[in-house]
Parts: sequence; structure tokens; C-alpha cells
Amino acid sequence: MSRITRLLGGKSGDAGKAGAGAAGKTFGPAPLLSSLGMSSSLFADASNFDQRFVEDYDKIETTVNALRTLGFKVVLTSGSFDVIHEGHSMYLEAARQFGDFLIVGLDSDEKIRRRKGENRPVVPQMERLRMVTHQRGVGLVTLKHTRHPKWALIKAVRPDVLVATEETYTRAEIRELEASYCGRVEVLDRMATVSTSARLREIIMANPAPPVSAVNAGAARSKLASATRSAK
Repeated sequence: MSRITRLLGGKSGDAGKAGAGAAGKTFGPAPLLSSLGMSSSLFADASNFDQRFVEDYDKIETTVNALRTLGFKVVLTSGSFDVIHEGHSMYLEAARQFGDFLIVGLDSDEKIRRRKGENRPVVPQMERLRMVTHQRGVGLVTLKHTRHPKWALIKAVRPDVLVATEETYTRAEIRELEASYCGRVEVLDRMATVSTSARLREIIMANPAPPVSAVNAGAARSKLASATRSAK
């Protein structure tokens, strides 16, 4: 944090705002940040969602290049982060410890539905993105879409450290990633005794409800019946 503080020209709590010099004079963020096209709000304590959410991978690559010019070690991790709980917060905090700037790739709603079923995610992607930016230590967030090629975000960031859970990559994939696209891969254990999926199963079992497809089918039948009555 001391390096970030020096770049911003003030205390860490004043990041993104004008700092005060020894003589009480105010000054803005260090010129180096602006010259590299970077906003000091990326290092502020506030979530600053409009600056931290970057969907364009080319812009992310530009930001990463600027960070490396400043000597920062970049960390990348990804996940669904649906119904954020303590385990998610602990995981992100642990990931951040591997470097100076943490980038989080968030699976889009469509990507999650294809993997976990039509009733997921519970929380829509824009809300999940905002919740992740509120987590301590997160520098930048982006979306991972189904249209993206394999490892597209990793190839754009080329992180110094890629953090993942043990089921994310095979050993062969880790060797390939470390050989071509990142400095090293750090595999972390899950940091919650109960997963989001397990908690949702418990809730659903206690409060059973028809799946989305059944609800939609019922609505369609009602609409057809109404139309039939109107035609008579």
C-alpha cells in the first residue's frame, strides 16, 4: 500500500481525492498515473464501480501494461460469486495477497446458466459485479462471456499470479498456463464449509418452488387459453 500511497501523493484513505502536503497545500494524483491513462480511483477505498468495471479486454490489457510500468505485480482470479458469503470474501482477500493489484473475472449470467442450470445465478450479473467491487482489495472487475474464446481473459491480462480453486484446472492445463500465459498458478482451497450451491439446495428443499421452465410453461398455457376464449 505504501507504493500506491506514494503514487497518489497522499494517505491511502485519501486515494482518489486531492492530498495535503506538509505545508497544508493540496495537490492531485501523481502525474505518472494520468500519463499512463490510469485513474487514481482504482486505488481508492471506495468501490468506484464505474471505474473498476471494465468490460473491454483491450482496455484491461492497456491498464495492466500501465500497472507493470509502475512495477506492480498483477493477480487474476475468476468465479461466479453468486450470493456472496464469507468464503468469497476470504478467497478474494487471500488472492490479493499474492500481488499488488487484483483483477476479478466474473462469469456472466448466461455462462453460469449453461454450467449450473436455468435457476442460476440467483443474483444477476450487474449486482454481482457491484458486490465484488465492494470486497476489500479488488482493483478491477470484468465479465466472462460464453462468446469469449478459451482463456481469453488470462491471455489479455497475462497475470503474474493466476489464483484458482483446485477443481478449476487440470495439472496439464496448469503446466500450459504457466508455460505460456502467466507467471504461476496458485491453487487455493475453498474457504467456506458450505458452498453457495449447497445453501441454495437447502433453501429450495425447505421452500420448494417450480423451476423457471415450469413457470414459463404455465404462463404460456394461460395466455393460450385466454386467447382461445377471446376467439370464441
